[in-house]
Amino acid sequence: MLLELEQDCLDIYRRKVERTRKYKADLHQSLADAEAEIACLVSALGEHASFSRGKGTLKQQISAIRSILEDLRSKKEQRIKEFSGIQFQIAQISSEIAGNGQSINSVDAQVDECDLTVKKLGELKTHLRELQNEKNLRLQKVNNNLSTIHELSLVLSINFLETVNEVHPSLSDSKNVQSKSISNDTIARLTGVIHLLKQEKQQRLQKLQSLGNALIKLWDLLETPVNEQRKVDHVTSLVSSSVDEVSMLGCLALDVIEQMEVEVEHLNEYKASKMKELVFKRQHELEEIYKGVHMDVDSDAARQILISLIDSGNVDLSDLLSSMDDQIAKAKEEALSRKDILDKVEKWKHGAEEEQWLDDYEKDENRYSAGRGAHKNLKRAEKARILISKLPSVVENLIAKVKAWEAEKRIPFLYDKVPLLSILEEYTAQCQKREEEKRRCREQKRLQEQFAAEQEAIYGSRPSIKKPLCQSTSTNTMAGTPVGRRFTTPSGRHVISGGKERRESIRVTKPIPLNYVALPKDDSVSH
Repeated sequence: MLLELEQDCLDIYRRKVERTRKYKADLHQSLADAEAEIACLVSALGEHASFSRGKGTLKQQISAIRSILEDLRSKKEQRIKEFSGIQFQIAQISSEIAGNGQSINSVDAQVDECDLTVKKLGELKTHLRELQNEKNLRLQKVNNNLSTIHELSLVLSINFLETVNEVHPSLSDSKNVQSKSISNDTIARLTGVIHLLKQEKQQRLQKLQSLGNALIKLWDLLETPVNEQRKVDHVTSLVSSSVDEVSMLGCLALDVIEQMEVEVEHLNEYKASKMKELVFKRQHELEEIYKGVHMDVDSDAARQILISLIDSGNVDLSDLLSSMDDQIAKAKEEALSRKDILDKVEKWKHGAEEEQWLDDYEKDENRYSAGRGAHKNLKRAEKARILISKLPSVVENLIAKVKAWEAEKRIPFLYDKVPLLSILEEYTAQCQKREEEKRRCREQKRLQEQFAAEQEAIYGSRPSIKKPLCQSTSTNTMAGTPVGRRFTTPSGRHVISGGKERRESIRVTKPIPLNYVALPKDDSVSH
């Protein structure tokens, strides 16, 4: 019995010793495992601190190790969260740049728990910043492209949202800026859209400028009123504009181009009906230019040629008008070259008129009477004498200029179909003839006065002196103001003068007989 009790006690003791030994071994194993885990965490986290078991019982050592282990585990979890967040952002931005269009879950981000060092975390953060910078640059580029497309859409009057939605649906969402696609494909397609819109803008502007130029030419041709032209100032103002200068809302819309096409077509139809009238208007303008500078033009023949050309239908009326515009420009140039000479001709004509007036005025016996307007005629006569004294130099200068003009142009200077030089030469000859006639008249008058003086000396009475042969009384004078007339050259040509042509009856006086005696009247005979 005692032996059995002793054996039972021994077995119980052995079991306790075994449990104690096993418990101690478990404590050692736990301590070793904790130290191994700490070593792994320290390695993964890149910690440089060393840990020792310290002193005390196994339980005390394990308690101290567990505290350190919990801190490391907490730090690991925090580090994993940081890695996971950064890797998620990297993956998300990379996906946006790549344009995958797949939604990324933060759970899907795989973290390498063996390398959770601060260095690795710093590298990921640097990579994330680079991606964020690239994203910002891409987003800025996308926004700039969208802004350019929006401006072009306004000018061209096209739907902006539809245009960008065809590139990527996210681009039409103006509220969520960060959600816009920034992929290479999106940027490339936006660039392509901009290129196409700019080409379209260029083509529409060229089309509108062509229509605008045609419109302006038609306006000038048809002499359209200014208030009618102002209705399409928004189009004609673009004629000289460059592509970059055009930014007005809807100015290159298709309906604007269509309206201009309709307007040009309408004016072309109207031009066709008015072209004949315009041709003859140009011809009239050409004739007036020639007429204004006394140039010869056969109006009837020119108009007959124009009618034949128009009726034949073999000539483009626009080309005909252009040709007539060239003729008008040439005529204006030629008229300008004649202006200086014609101005001097007018001065000479005025002098010749005054000369003729003074000649008639001096023949008027009543010019010194106290009639109405006599003082005005006296002043005019005084001015006329001054002007006439300058006529020889005027004519001489005019002849020199005409000769120089003819030498340069190698054609005669015609004035109303007559060479101006021949008119001037005939006028000079006529002046010389008139001067000779005046000299002869003065000589005859002197002889008559001498004869009368001799008669008076012999018979004691002076006979009435009749007018010399060279004088005549004008029948068309009124209040002492004679009417101008033309000078006729010996050859029958008329010298230029502003007065009207009229005939004068010249009263020729008989010469005084040599045996003429002036007897006093006898009162008895008279009664």
